[in-house]
Amino acid sequence: MAYDVPQLLAMSQTELDDLFRASPAGDIPDGGAEGTAIIAPGTKYTQSIASIINHFGWQGKVFDAQKGFLKNKVLPFGIEAVVARVYKDASWLDGKECIVLDYSDTSVLAHYIRDEIRLIGPGFYLGKVYWGKERLIDFCLQF
Repeated sequence: MAYDVPQLLAMSQTELDDLFRASPAGDIPDGGAEGTAIIAPGTKYTQSIASIINHFGWQGKVFDAQKGFLKNKVLPFGIEAVVARVYKDASWLDGKECIVLDYSDTSVLAHYIRDEIRLIGPGFYLGKVYWGKERLIDFCLQF
């Protein structure tokens, strides 16, 4: 099944988790991706929150697959900052392979953040954000 951002924003947390569990890691992406934060999934607030975050805080990520790093596009101007290492490893959600976006060695600001992504469609990834071992939010990336 092909997914799009509005479908993901309408899903419940359980549906997002099930989709993540059912999806392969895919290849480590390369290039720029538009990002959408998924907070309060499946509620009437999800779309509004995503729009505000996208406009003022976080617009996506730019991957360099060959070097194994990425930069986030942040602030209203999409400045490339907040670097993470990118590699494959076991997911904290289900122990299966995922692509890890690891900020522990690359960012003072995001030192405790770990993202995990899996491929849910061509050029389309679903992600989980962890603070330490605590799950925070979901997000998606469209290449």
